[in-house]
Amino acid sequence: MNRKWTNRFRFLMDECIPPVIRDRKWFMYPFYCWAYRGKNIGTVMDFKKKYFEWNEQELQQFYENIRSISSDRNTDVSANGIRMILDQCRDGIGSVLDVGCGKGYMLRSIRQAYPGIPVHGTDFVARPDLDGIPFTKAEATRLPLADKSFDLVLSSHTIEHIHQPEKLVKELRRIARKKIIVITPKQRYFYYTLDEHINFFPHRELLTGLMGLSNYECSKVDGDWVYIGYLTDKD
Repeated sequence: MNRKWTNRFRFLMDECIPPVIRDRKWFMYPFYCWAYRGKNIGTVMDFKKKYFEWNEQELQQFYENIRSISSDRNTDVSANGIRMILDQCRDGIGSVLDVGCGKGYMLRSIRQAYPGIPVHGTDFVARPDLDGIPFTKAEATRLPLADKSFDLVLSSHTIEHIHQPEKLVKELRRIARKKIIVITPKQRYFYYTLDEHINFFPHRELLTGLMGLSNYECSKVDGDWVYIGYLTDKD
């Protein structure tokens, strides 16, 4: 299921079903069985509780072993979101960092569209198959990269997984020279969600306020917020 249809499914679940039913374990159990292929259902249904009980190694192990239907996707970014990212690479961008790069689909797309732009990926989970793209395995809130080292810093479908998102934002702002792009679902909070999200951004202002930049655009694209922040000397 591609991202556009995933977000349509989420809208039907979250907005059209009464919350008193939508967030019941008995109601969501069949959907979890489908989404996670019947594996470790008890663990994934209680992810929002276990996240705060696990240490960093246990959390990393959980992510390394996920075999959900969403893990089959090349990317969580919709086709329209991809086009927006590629458009932002067009003028004056000499380097790109993808924080939470996953399988590297977005980095490959940028490299294909702009062969002269150096790209780099980071992720919490090791990614040995990025076709020669430079990669740093690191926690997104503690990146071993120099200040202002990339013109464009991208982070798609990552901030919703981070316990202290303000630390991620601080790193994105530290490393970026010109632009920051953050993509995250427009999603209401429910305890039982078919993902591993612990942060939710149902309203634009929750994201724009967290990012804290004065010059930005934030639009809804296929059910996701696409935030583009432009850095100035004051930032």
